[in-house]
Amino acid sequence: MEGWSQTLGAAPLLGIAAGAIALILVLVIKFKLHAFLTLVLVSLLTAFATGIPAGSIADVLVGSFGGTLGSVALLVGLGAMLGKLIEHSGGATVLAEKMIDLFGEKRAPLALGVASLFMGFPMFFDAGLVVMLPIVFAVASRLGGPILLYAMPSAVAFSAMHVFVPPHPGPVTATELYGANLGVVLAIGLLCVIPTFYLTGVVWGRVTAKKFPYTLDTVGAVFGGGDEEPVSKPPAVGTVIAVLLLPMVLIFLNTGLDFLRAAGAVSEDAVWYGILTTFGASPVALLISVLVALIVLGFRRGENGTALEKIVDSSLGPICSVVLITGAGGMFGGVLRSSGIGDALSGVLSDLGLPLILAAYIIAVVMRVAQGSATVALVTAAGLMAPAVAAAGYSPGQIAAITVATAAGSVFASHVNDSGFWLVGRLLNMDVATTLRTWTVQQTIESLIGFLIAGALFLIL
Repeated sequence: MEGWSQTLGAAPLLGIAAGAIALILVLVIKFKLHAFLTLVLVSLLTAFATGIPAGSIADVLVGSFGGTLGSVALLVGLGAMLGKLIEHSGGATVLAEKMIDLFGEKRAPLALGVASLFMGFPMFFDAGLVVMLPIVFAVASRLGGPILLYAMPSAVAFSAMHVFVPPHPGPVTATELYGANLGVVLAIGLLCVIPTFYLTGVVWGRVTAKKFPYTLDTVGAVFGGGDEEPVSKPPAVGTVIAVLLLPMVLIFLNTGLDFLRAAGAVSEDAVWYGILTTFGASPVALLISVLVALIVLGFRRGENGTALEKIVDSSLGPICSVVLITGAGGMFGGVLRSSGIGDALSGVLSDLGLPLILAAYIIAVVMRVAQGSATVALVTAAGLMAPAVAAAGYSPGQIAAITVATAAGSVFASHVNDSGFWLVGRLLNMDVATTLRTWTVQQTIESLIGFLIAGALFLIL
């Protein structure tokens, strides 16, 4: 858009932004229009309303959409494949059993939660929950006691990993929109996950188990259909852990090399540096992990190529909607940036003296409570705040902290407009009132703790 400059003032631009967000909420909540269609439509209308030249609107929309998907689709797709291979091989079951052996029966809820944390790196929240809950029910049936004592740590582990840690779509998209370093976001996200998981999963699980001490008479009774056949040759637990840790190790390697380069300890012109940084790039790291998983969890266990092709292909269908929504959210953010709304918002926030990290969190909270989708809440808030954050001159660590803080806002107070609310309630055989008093409260506490940790790290980094 060479030669074009925004002529509207801050007040009209912010009014357009508020109207755009309100329209998103109305279309999604009242008219039940799919979030992907909603975001594309509102992006188009916002571009016209802000005066972006008509001849450039299509380029802005497509460019922003493609720029977001360029990395998001790769990470989410490869992460889904990795999770599916681990699930199909029986790796989830052996990991849970090993954790119980290590922690002991008295700490079985913690063991199940730790196993879910490992599984939660590549697996989406809903997929991980469905995979682990039959194992949770089996343990609860064998050991006895309230089901929430065992189920809450696992559910929270998957939720926390899904909210805070790449390669899940929310934090990956926010990382792209903010221009943050993915390795730093991963590190800060993990720092948020550990205390959040223990306090809102293990401890809160004990509290809810005392208040709602119901048990399941039959293992997996809340699931429809028959049980799947047990895996005949499951992998060793060390193999599963190694596969799960491989992408994290490669990504952290890349971050460490970048730190050494910035400190002048290594030269970026060295051939070995270029090769290692390529291996540590997130899409390449996940690709390597998937290929390794195909070998150690597939071919070495006797699976043939056709069967493995069907397994990894089956992992892609469920993520299509998520990928398209995140791309459309990036499109909306691109329109906001191109129109100058982000700069106007930055100026207003500066005048109010409201810290950007707090503003990003509050916007994500409002969007989450209003329309339910954590992904839409996160990408909308990040899209709005990205220009202001970019103009503030923050350090890479501070930008990563803002990214995680925004992610924390997107998980606040899951309730009846959130599909995850119904998923947890149905799978754990809870009515709406009980789900509100257990899961909704947990999600609120998880959000607040995550924001406090991210805020503290923002002040340090």
